[in-house]
Amino acid sequence: MKKTRKGIQTFLGPETTLEGKLVFEGTVRLDGHFTGTVESKEGTMVVGDKAVIHADILVHTAVVCGEVSGNINATNRIELHSPARVFGDLCAPTVVIDAGVVFHGNCSMKPQDSASGKTIDLSEWQT
Repeated sequence: MKKTRKGIQTFLGPETTLEGKLVFEGTVRLDGHFTGTVESKEGTMVVGDKAVIHADILVHTAVVCGEVSGNINATNRIELHSPARVFGDLCAPTVVIDAGVVFHGNCSMKPQDSASGKTIDLSEWQT
């Protein structure tokens, strides 16, 4: 029987600086400074309101309240909540941007197959 994880599994505190490649499962919360890349097939990344992230991000779900410089790709959804500042492109089936958020970049919302709930691979559509 697979054990289900709830809550935050990894936490990068506000006084922490980390550089490299972050690969995780479950939920990670970043409140410090991070530079590099972030990847998680099934995970949720939470960027706290004091965090400063310089990274390209590929996750299941991204919830941003802090600053991100880099592209964010999510297979499920991206949420930007005030006072978030995002400088880069967003790509996800669902994108939520609250009032008060600073966003400089492009946004594309990949369609989902309504029957399966899976994201459709847009490369198959290109001619």
